[in-house]
Amino acid sequence: MTDAATSHTELVSGLIGDRADAWDLAGELPRDLLVELGASGVLCAQVGAEHGGAGLDSRAGGELTAAVGARCSSLRSVMTSQGMAAWTVRRLGGAEQWSTFLPRLTSGELAAVGFSEPGAGSDLAAMETEIADDGTHVVVTGRKVWITAAHYADLLVVFGKYRGGAAAVVVPAQAPGVSVTRVPDPLGCRAAGHADITLDAVRVPTGHVLGGTGLPLPLATTAALTYGRMSVAWGCVGILRACLDAAATHTATREQSGRKLAEHQLVARHLAELYVAERHATRACEHASASWDTGSPEMAVHAVHAKYVASREAAEGAARAVQLLASAAASDGHVVARAYRDAKLMEVIEGTSEICQLVLAQHMRKKVQA
Repeated sequence: MTDAATSHTELVSGLIGDRADAWDLAGELPRDLLVELGASGVLCAQVGAEHGGAGLDSRAGGELTAAVGARCSSLRSVMTSQGMAAWTVRRLGGAEQWSTFLPRLTSGELAAVGFSEPGAGSDLAAMETEIADDGTHVVVTGRKVWITAAHYADLLVVFGKYRGGAAAVVVPAQAPGVSVTRVPDPLGCRAAGHADITLDAVRVPTGHVLGGTGLPLPLATTAALTYGRMSVAWGCVGILRACLDAAATHTATREQSGRKLAEHQLVARHLAELYVAERHATRACEHASASWDTGSPEMAVHAVHAKYVASREAAEGAARAVQLLASAAASDGHVVARAYRDAKLMEVIEGTSEICQLVLAQHMRKKVQA
């Protein structure tokens, strides 16, 4: 890990301390914490130094994400949202938009990215949000659901139909016509600020449309989703590390029938499988990050692979940890109970496991046909 990544990890560890369970129970992260982390560069650490970011590569940024994910998946979810917003600006926007929006995202303003709609979850082609030209402005109309960090956001990066294709537009969360409604009682990542967004003829300057032209929907969405999948995958590595640490500590200290739990063969099997899961997920993420950092043409599919493997291993690994700790981890306020709920959501967000399987299968079909 680079010196910058290490210093950021130490900062986050100190700020989180032992408060993650309380945040989860309350369903709220302290806004001053998010602003501080945003201004320190933690929330979108791969933004370059020329725009106020830490300029971490994918591998270093991933290890930072895993460190945060091990402590608080809700905070890691906000990191994913902020990073996706910054990456979307970088990939779809122009130089003037980079200079306008990226420094805002590295100086304490918070962002959320709006994809999903009531009728467009896995099938983003069914998206109905409209971005319509109106002179020097565009008018944004539509509804987004289950948008991570929208409850905290100052800026909303909204995807919609535009000029016969698709685009992303940066919408101030306080603009007239924007309504943000908190999702009540989410299963996991309870403090991540999930919310529904209604956009009722919201007017913003045309300069807020990233790129300024209608793009093919897959091109527009893949740019952001690839970053999000990488971030979720590394966050799942963090979940597995937290579960492995808790399970190893518990089974090494708890006795049953006159022996340490870890000395019982069936318990040892669960512990070994949890270790293998963490290693498997880590290696998949390292491979995907290497593809990202070298500009591999297969970067997007490697991100899907990492997200699929890591989220599956995290969900299964968290279940193993619950089994190993039993009643000790069977109530809210315990890191393993939180991991069990959070990990399940990781198999759904940024492309369900089934969607990931379809993408990977399609990739193999194309390779054979080539």
